[in-house]
Order: sequence, then C-alpha cells, then structure tokens
Amino acid sequence: MVEKKLNIILVEDDLNLGFLLVEFLESRGFQVKLYRDGESGFQGFKNGNFNFCIFDVMLPRLDGFALAKKVKSLNPNVPIIFLTAKAMKEDKLKGYNIGADDYITKPFDEDELLCRIQAIVNRVDFSEKGFVNEYQMGRYTFDFGNHALIIDGKTKRLTSREAEILKMLCTSKNNIVRREQLLVAIWGENDYFAGRSLDVFISKLRKYLSEDPSIKIENITKVGFVLSC
Repeated sequence: MVEKKLNIILVEDDLNLGFLLVEFLESRGFQVKLYRDGESGFQGFKNGNFNFCIFDVMLPRLDGFALAKKVKSLNPNVPIIFLTAKAMKEDKLKGYNIGADDYITKPFDEDELLCRIQAIVNRVDFSEKGFVNEYQMGRYTFDFGNHALIIDGKTKRLTSREAEILKMLCTSKNNIVRREQLLVAIWGENDYFAGRSLDVFISKLRKYLSEDPSIKIENITKVGFVLSC
C-alpha cells in the first residue's frame, strides 16, 4: 500500500490562528484544508476526503458541536478534536458526549496539539477508518496492523511499543518527530526514565532496519528524530 498523508479538515473562524495552524500542520507532513464557518465546513467535509477533523466550538452559521453531530452522522468513526476558549466542565462533557476524541482549550501550544493528534492516530483502527496501515521504507515493508517488518520475504515481529514508535516516524518521514511528542503519545509522560527507554527502542529499530543502508533514523540532539530513506 502506498503511504498516504493524514487529510485534516480544520474549521476555525479566527483567520490568523487558522493560517498558523495550517502552516504548522502542513510543515509536519499533513494535508490541511481550512474553513471559516460551520456550514461551509460541513459542505467541505461532504465533498472532500477527510479522515481527521479539528473544529473550533464557537463558529458562525453552525457551531462546532452541531457541526460535529452532522459530520458524525455521515462518518461516525472519523476522529474529532475540539479547539475552544470554552473551558467549562459542561462544555467539555458535551463535546465528549457528541463523540469527540479530544478537547483542547485556548490558548494552547502547537506541539501539544501535534502530540494529541498523534495519540489519537496511534489508537485508531486504521483498517476500518480508511487510514494507512502499511508503509514502504526502501526495501522494507512495515505492516503496522500485524506489527511486522518485512524484507526480502523475511518477517520480524515488533513489540507494540516498537511498532508505535516506528509508525510515528513513518507518518512524518523526512520530518522531525520531537522527543516530547513520542514520549507523551506512547509513554503518556515526558520524563527522564521514559526518555532513556525511548533511546533504547530507537537503537533497536536502527538494528532492525540495518539491512537497507539507505534507511536512517537520525538523532537531532535534544530535539527528536528523523526517519529518512
């Protein structure tokens, strides 16, 4: 299967924030389409091929909660993140009851949003929701669903954590995956011991991929890793 980018629909009426998020997410390898109100966002979702949604809650014409309900009626499995200044418990519960996968209050850090997107992608059943489940890296094929790394007819089974790390690197191939992004998405925390564990797993993955010298996992000191091939 050919690798495919995550195709994100972003509905945000603050144009400055919207453009910043589009630029940031596209720099991380995602495809992003921005809409400014709920009604145009819904029409865009119907006519597009989106597999991930990021919605502001306070939108003109159709608010984010109503938009999410309409989107879920078309595709109940599509992941949704709400971005909102509404931090009340009742608002968060309403969002989750609609079927949101996450609820982020403004202001927020862009890297936090990236971590939360990746955490959702890591737990989604790709085969049922149209996501990529298989990646090509040089002579290797990585079958995430079966935790299998295949080269020249030989199969190496990965542990769940090895597979999750490799998938995050594949999803952002040729782009930096930040250490804190990996740690939060996979270990649930960014601390010293998780960081040491991550380094061990990266070393193992390098060894598993060593039969094709065109594949490299580069360490960007104190920043993260880049998978290139």
